[in-house]
Amino acid sequence: MDLSLRDLAERSGVSPPMLSQVERGETSPTLAVAGKIAGGLELTLSQLLRLDEMGHVVVVRSGEGRSRRRKGHRTEELTPPLPGQRADVSRHSLEPGAATGRTGDPPLHEPGARETAVVLAGTLTLLVDGDEHELREGDSVTFDADLPHHFENRSNELARFLAVVAAGLRRG
Repeated sequence: MDLSLRDLAERSGVSPPMLSQVERGETSPTLAVAGKIAGGLELTLSQLLRLDEMGHVVVVRSGEGRSRRRKGHRTEELTPPLPGQRADVSRHSLEPGAATGRTGDPPLHEPGARETAVVLAGTLTLLVDGDEHELREGDSVTFDADLPHHFENRSNELARFLAVVAAGLRRG
């Protein structure tokens, strides 16, 4: 996650001057402020303070990742939300006729992000920056994730795929 100070201020409800002072080590936030900062970063307070780290390995058990479902699209985040995380892995399933987004939706990823997807089952159509790419089981694709894109399942069978998004690795 690559947020500007202003972005984090909007997401957390903490003023930009306070965030700047905390970042520079000029002040220590109260627990309430630290909690708001953690929320703005989509972390728990323990994750922000790294209190929940018990070594260098974090296992996310099958079915225990953060998940969401919307209009025939189910996503499960397979990587834990750790500070400084630069890549995210997610498992997706698309019911027949479902899509991960719509044409015209703005990109969800930061500038320079790259995405690689691997089709585990079924067929998908990737629409990226106005072009269509048909993908079958076993196919993989890598593309600039900061461009408008989404996946569609135009078949009559469930489609499943893995996606890896790496932050800020493209273009200088």
